[in-house]
Amino acid sequence: MNLHEAPLAAQAQSLSPVDQALVDGVLAGQRRALAKAITLIESTRSDHQQRAQQVLNALLPSTGRAIRVGISGVPGAGKSTFIEALGVWLIEQGKKLAVLAVDPSSSVSGGSILGDKTRMEQLCQREEAFIRPTPSSGSLGGVAEKSREAMLLCEAAGFDVIIIETVGVGQSETTVAGMVDIFCLLQLPNAGDDLQAIKKGIVEIADLVVINKADIDRNATAVTRAQWRNALHMLRPVSPNWSPLVMTASALHKEGIPEFWEAIEKYRSALTPTGEFAAKRQHQALSWMWQLIDFGLRQHFRHHPRVQANLPALTQSVEQGHTTPAAAAYALLDYLKH
Repeated sequence: MNLHEAPLAAQAQSLSPVDQALVDGVLAGQRRALAKAITLIESTRSDHQQRAQQVLNALLPSTGRAIRVGISGVPGAGKSTFIEALGVWLIEQGKKLAVLAVDPSSSVSGGSILGDKTRMEQLCQREEAFIRPTPSSGSLGGVAEKSREAMLLCEAAGFDVIIIETVGVGQSETTVAGMVDIFCLLQLPNAGDDLQAIKKGIVEIADLVVINKADIDRNATAVTRAQWRNALHMLRPVSPNWSPLVMTASALHKEGIPEFWEAIEKYRSALTPTGEFAAKRQHQALSWMWQLIDFGLRQHFRHHPRVQANLPALTQSVEQGHTTPAAAAYALLDYLKH
């Protein structure tokens, strides 16, 4: 089976009894089945990947009903505490939520602490919540490689709200904005001095900015909020139907949580009548497809027999200055034509 036939074959094949039971368990909202399904899609084994696509295809008609929220911010901004306070409040409003928390992986050992369940102790005890920590494993943009698939599985399991918490590395965390309905950026009260340096990139795509830990210094919070409002006025809004809001909150004292969710509801209400809300998801799906194509082509390239045979010699030649990087790259790419 070649690279192009695999997805279509996955759609055509019927599910095995084991995978059908997994699909049924996810649709029934069984947490154990959901966890097993996410583990399956995260596996790098080729047979597991084929099974995962079959499971996802079977569940696809049951996805798309949740609101998808991305939350990012610098380390120490209180993302986990904020998400826990928000999650508990949402459950009290009768909603079910899933939290996909991405932890940074060590560039040395490759391991992750995966401590979000510890930081969300109250939330992880609630039956209406599902928390899944996932290592970034070298993926860029603050999310894990399979975050999108995990989000679809959570939607199929009946969760009303899907929250993706990024690793918290700063300005480069823009990937998550391409997979959620609304992107929220958490900042600290004393971060105003850094605003000039980071007003591009991640700030440009924020739909909501929340100054968390407002209880620490109310005056500094007011100053920072004003600075953010002025900065956002100078940037062109992502949507013509929505101007990013700057809010304050104290997750520790449960302040600003209802107002935050009210802003999310206003955002959805503003974009839905114009069709922009649905169009955004369609665009994200197409973008996701092209990202998977790029990933598949890279994998196909790396596993090509002639590439594998000649890569060590060309790599050494480039390192020693005997061959230019461009010449080596073109030579390797040329092997795909034969």
